[in-house]
This record gives sequence, structure tokens and C-alpha cells, in this order.
Amino acid sequence: MTIAYVFPGQGSQTVGMGAKLAAASPAARRTFLEADEVLGFPLSRLCWEGPEEELTATANAQPALLVSSVAAWRAGVEDGLWRAVPPSFVAGHSLGEYSALVVAGALTFPDALRLVRRRGELMHACGLAAPSTMAAVLGLDEEAVATICAETGAEIANVNAPGQIGISGPLAAVERASALARERGARRVLPLNVSAAFHSSVMLPAAEGLAEAIAATPVADAQAPLIGNVDAVPITRAADIRRELVDQLTRPVRWQRTIEVLAEHGVTALYEVGTGTVLCGLAKRIAPQLSVENPVEAVLGKGSS
Repeated sequence: MTIAYVFPGQGSQTVGMGAKLAAASPAARRTFLEADEVLGFPLSRLCWEGPEEELTATANAQPALLVSSVAAWRAGVEDGLWRAVPPSFVAGHSLGEYSALVVAGALTFPDALRLVRRRGELMHACGLAAPSTMAAVLGLDEEAVATICAETGAEIANVNAPGQIGISGPLAAVERASALARERGARRVLPLNVSAAFHSSVMLPAAEGLAEAIAATPVADAQAPLIGNVDAVPITRAADIRRELVDQLTRPVRWQRTIEVLAEHGVTALYEVGTGTVLCGLAKRIAPQLSVENPVEAVLGKGSS
């Protein structure tokens, strides 16, 4: 059996995240406390108790999601839930790439925490400088959405599954694109509650700042190939990982293609590591032949896919 582990991205954080896991797993609790020490403030308390407005601020949400995923991974290792350690492949949706790279040995947990904290600060600053947003377009294919974006100035931000595409850009551009998508038969167009236009050219200043932070951070070759968001190809070399982490800020997340590539490389089982089972649901739509689940969620009694 060839196994891949996938890690969720931003949007998965809610007050109480990780609290039940930390109570059930000493390894998970140690991970949250380590994050507090690295960052110099009680991130664990923010994750477990809120307030929600503070938790969902981009600079806090990003390290919160990273620590939750790494805590879930370490809990699974401690309890023997994972069937392949190290895995054959890893992948992460947007921010989830950092969790994947910790598991693959390319980044240390403290270094990844510092990077995602800085990433969040830079992305928030871009949102303040250029008011922008995102929306999810359901029921149109990528070609149709790309045409709409070309006509309105919006950009494709992610291709999550067939008929599930995110768009991003300045407020007016996304509003025009959303209206046009409805006119052209989109089943639904959902505004997203985000602080800026992630995975678009709006993030170019953040990418420049992040490139400096990444250049100053040790990055090793990955022990398991990462299927990158930008090109959806396996990468292991440190230089390619550095490039991927910078480029993904301004380029679309090719998640549908990521799952297809995993299947093409012989993956038969996919485990989601973190909070929830959103990526399990997407994988079932993209490659129904895969066995998909989040074992930690199942053990905690939250259900699995």
C-alpha cells in the first residue's frame, strides 16, 4: 500500500481547535506548549479558548493551523495510527504545505512556526494596502472561470475539485467576476471571509518579504516528496522547496491536480492530518478509488470520511 498524508490550509481554524486532541495525547499537548515557547505568547490558549476574532486574524490563524496539524501528526505517531512513517508522499493545501514539510523533515517545527507567523503578518499587510477578497465559484469548469477572470481582472486562486474553483483579486474585480459567473450558469458563488486576495498578484509584496525570511531559514531536502501547490509535481530538493513556498503566495493552488498526481504515482490510501475532513471530501470527488480518512478525528469521536 502506497500512502500519502495531506494537510489542510487556512479556513480550518475555530475556537477550541486542538483542545480535545491535547487532552487526549501527551505528544499533542507538548506540541502546543512548544509553540507557545517558540512564539513567545500563549497560542495554545488562543486556540483552545479564543477569542475567535483574535484567533482568526491572519497572523495568528496561520501558526494556529500549523501547530494543530503537527500536533495531530505527533499524536498519530505516538498512538500508532499512521501506517507509513515516513510517508511515501506529502501534500498540503496552501498553508498546509508547511505542516507537510515539517513531517517530511525539510523544516523544523520551530522554523516553520516562525515562517508562518511572518507569512501571516505580510499577507495581512497586503490586505490593508490593497482591499481585496476571494470567492468560491461552484458549478463551472476551470476554462469558464479563467475566461471570466480574464474579462474582469480577477484571478484563479485555487482549483480544489471539479466544479469548485476559488477566485481572488481586488474587491471590484471579484464582484464583477462573481456576477458574471452567476450569469454564465454557476450553481453558487460564495464570498469568502478572508482578509485579502490570497494566491493572487495582490500578494506580490508579501512574496518578496517572505522570500527574505525563507532565505534566512534552514531548509533541508525532503525525506518524502512534496506534491507542490504551484505545479503539482513531486519536489524534494531544498532549492525547489524554497521556490515553492514563495511562488504559492501569488499562484493558484492546484489541489485537484495534486490528488490526481498522487493517484498516478500509485497512492492507494490518503490520510488527512489536522482538524476536520475537508480534504478527504475533496479527494473522494477527485479520485474515488482512493481510501481516504482522518484517523485522529475518528479516534476523538468526531467522525471520519
